Amino acid sequence: MSSTPSHRLAKYIAMCGHCSRRAAQRLITQGRVNINGAPAKHTDAVTSAELITIDNTVLLPPTTACYLAYHKPVGINCNNRPHDNASIYQLLKQLPQRLFAVGRLDKDSSGLLLLTNDGALGQRLLHPDQQHSKTYVVCTDRSISPAFLQHMATGVSWQLGLKRFQSLPCQIWQSGTQQFHIVLTQGLHRQIRYMCKALGYRVVSLQRIAIGAFALAELAVGDYRPLSDTEVASLLQPAALPQPDT
Repeated sequence: MSSTPSHRLAKYIAMCGHCSRRAAQRLITQGRVNINGAPAKHTDAVTSAELITIDNTVLLPPTTACYLAYHKPVGINCNNRPHDNASIYQLLKQLPQRLFAVGRLDKDSSGLLLLTNDGALGQRLLHPDQQHSKTYVVCTDRSISPAFLQHMATGVSWQLGLKRFQSLPCQIWQSGTQQFHIVLTQGLHRQIRYMCKALGYRVVSLQRIAIGAFALAELAVGDYRPLSDTEVASLLQPAALPQPDT
């Protein structure tokens, strides 16, 4: 009997750095994954001895884990589309290892984005039960009122088509006449923009400055750098919520 450990297919694909486990599950559902020439199933357990292909391309075995902090500029789309010049794919294809972006920032937003080949960590950071905080600095089109801050803090609802959304209570503080910081543990699509719009405000600029205790700091727009061991460790556990500057 082989001593090589086996893993569920989606987990193994994530371990290989191809994508997150959730994205791997979608690939399997779509019939784009084969094992030794046969269509893969979600329940398949595999080892590095199997020949696994995704879209007819051989999946390479797991490599050394890599973690990069990237300061995404406005105008870059987090969709991984090879034929889109504004896609983050144009950056990822230049890196020596195959990495993916954990989560998203919309095209009109900038700031901290984690690039990695660690699918398990990516899944952990994206799972809502983990309550990982993300901190943003936001500028609006008009002066911020105490009522606006109170409403944002306690929860805002908005409607898109037939679907209604509700934000959870969050931490927020004013940092300028038309600027505030907000800390979310929720990750709804374009959440901050829709929250502001529901209260009659328009977001002029939005930047993510931290994921938990892992901060953007002085990283220049468009640049990336490796994470320190301390920063990687900080991502493995929910951090205390950031506090307003005093």
